[in-house]
Amino acid sequence: MKTYVIEREIPNAGQLSAEELKNISQTSNNVLDEMGEERIEWLESYVTDEKIFCIYKADSKETIAEHAKKGGFPANSIRELHAMINPETGKA
Repeated sequence: MKTYVIEREIPNAGQLSAEELKNISQTSNNVLDEMGEERIEWLESYVTDEKIFCIYKADSKETIAEHAKKGGFPANSIRELHAMINPETGKA
């Protein structure tokens, strides 16, 4: 599976309560269970003021879009991740 970064435009995302984030996460998990871990896996998400950036492994962009549609989530941008770098990358 490939790794993708999904940009979700959600007004006031940074103001969502812990309970709201839990509910969103539960909805996502339910859809993931329905779709099957051999097709899609949620790794983590980052919540900012107006957007949520999610990191997923999936067999295709279409699978990511299907998850978003079934879960009722926006997927404004779906980009394949080609590499990850960090401070250690500069020391190699």
